[in-house]
Amino acid sequence: MKGKPMMPQHAPAARICRDCDGFAAVVITTGSCHTDGTRVTLTVGCPACHGTGNAPAARFARVGR
Repeated sequence: MKGKPMMPQHAPAARICRDCDGFAAVVITTGSCHTDGTRVTLTVGCPACHGTGNAPAARFARVGR
């Protein structure tokens, strides 16, 4: 490649949820099995981001008068 070297493009910083670190949902086995032999599981989402993995938008509070 001739000419000026290409600079890497910077992606905008993603707002990742600080409570779940982007891993918004987990699957937990209950220890029981269905009749076909598969495990019974529960899917649990992060209560802070509601399972999206993104941080909620910042809210501004009015301080002072």
